[in-house]
Amino acid sequence: MAVMKTSAAQAPVFAQFVNVASQIAHSVVSWNSKRKTRKALNRLTDRELLDIGLVRDDIHSIT
Repeated sequence: MAVMKTSAAQAPVFAQFVNVASQIAHSVVSWNSKRKTRKALNRLTDRELLDIGLVRDDIHSIT
């Protein structure tokens, strides 16, 4: 196993990198969840959407 030595100056940079990577990962997960929801709602018929209190135009605004 490789061991990396980091100086005190590198630690904040690494923490910032981890924070940015975490934010990117969160954004991708959020985007994918919304994409899956839109896809599922778009598969429903207009009647099925009405049964859950939606119209087709609502799909984009709620995701």
